[in-house]
Parts: sequence; C-alpha cells; structure tokens
Amino acid sequence: MASDAETGGRGRVLRELAAGAGLVAGRELRAIFDSAIAYIYGGVFLVLSGTTFMNAFFLEGVVDMSPWFEVLPFLLIPFVPAITMRSWSEEHAQGTVELLLTLPLEPLQVVAGKYAAALLYFVVVIAGSLPIVAMLAWLGEPDLGLILSGYLGALLLGALFLASGQFLSSLTHNQIVAFVLAAMVAFLLVFSGHPRVVEILDGLAPAWQPGTWLAESVSCLPHYQAFTGGLVGLDHLLYFALLCAFFLWMTRIGLQRLKY
Repeated sequence: MASDAETGGRGRVLRELAAGAGLVAGRELRAIFDSAIAYIYGGVFLVLSGTTFMNAFFLEGVVDMSPWFEVLPFLLIPFVPAITMRSWSEEHAQGTVELLLTLPLEPLQVVAGKYAAALLYFVVVIAGSLPIVAMLAWLGEPDLGLILSGYLGALLLGALFLASGQFLSSLTHNQIVAFVLAAMVAFLLVFSGHPRVVEILDGLAPAWQPGTWLAESVSCLPHYQAFTGGLVGLDHLLYFALLCAFFLWMTRIGLQRLKY
C-alpha cells in the first residue's frame, strides 16, 4: 500500500509539473507565433538550407539528403541563438521575470515550458524541409531510414543549442550579448570537431593531440554525424541528453536563486 501511495504521489507531482510547464509553453508559443520575426527567421533558414541542398543535388545528381544534413550544423550556429536570445534576456530587461516567478510555479516548470516552446518552434521549422523528402521519393528511392536518423540527429542538435542558448540568455539582460554568447558556444561545439581544426590543433601539440581530444570529448559534430550516417548509438544519445539536461538544470538553478 505504501508503495502504491508513493507511486501515486510521484505521478501527481509529475502531472502538476507537466501542467505548469504546459501553461508556460502555451504562453511562449503565442508570443513566438504572434511575432513576424519568427516567420522571417524560419523562412530565411529554409531558403538557405534548401538552396544549398538544391545546388548540391543538381551538381551530384544523387537522390540523397546528405547535403542538407551536412550543412545544417553550420546554419544552426546563427539560427538557434536568434531563437533563444530573447527567451530570458527580454524577461530580465522588462522586469517580467520577477512577475513570472511570483506565479505558483516552480522554476523547473518555467524553464521546461520555455524550452518546450522553443523546441516545438524548431521542429516546425525543420518540418518545412519535408518537401525535399517528398521530391526525392518522387524522383527515386532514397534511404528513408537514413533520412529518419538524420532528422533525429538534427532534432538532438537543435535541442542542445536551444538548451545552451536558453542558459546563456538567462545570464544577461541584453539580447545581443545573449545571441553572441550562444553563437560562440555553438561555434565551439561544432568546429572543435571539424577535421581541419582537429588536424591543426593536433599539429600544434602532436604529443598531446588536443584536437582529437576535443573532437572526441567536447564536440557535438561527431555525434551528429553518427546519426546522419545512420548510426543511432546509446553513447551519442547520452551525449545530447546529458548536455541538454546540464544546461537546463543550470538555468533552473539561476532562477531558483532569483526566486528565493
């Protein structure tokens, strides 16, 4: 009986947390889609990614979506920080963060709600590339399993950049500063695993191999490329899950200090 009561209590707590996060997410989604800038960001991103893909498609003539996934990490470096830069810095600048924290909500609910809204917007934008999949299916027989794993990698990569961007936005009142910091972190996470960067860094200190260490231990690029190559491994999933959880938890700690 005690075990059932504890299970029921945990279930009630989780439902309350989800309900509070859902309220915040709804508020954030209305703010996102009521703003013209969200449509501009999404449109520009899809045009750039689609143009890059079509150039590679006509040059190579291969029924494959790999060129789109290859360029995606580099396009997300400025795109995701543009989504997250106002998430918390605008709340700080307008003084609404204190009002938000006076509501009967836990900081974790607020963080999860804002993050869920940003992630849903990101999914909607990425879904705008599905006509490319339809075109490839009409023209030939693409590897749909490979495309699906590529989309999973894209979702996890975006989730990581959104989590880090939200954390960095919570540290400043200035949206431009939040954008620059988030773009720098995304840049480091991607380019620290780029083969040329790894080669240069290893050449500077052959005995230590710093480039290889950064690529294997820090960079998100090898993990993302594993998904685009069709390899869905537990270690790659854990990399993204743990880093997302770390950044969101750090954001929650900062808000907890503001509230109390």
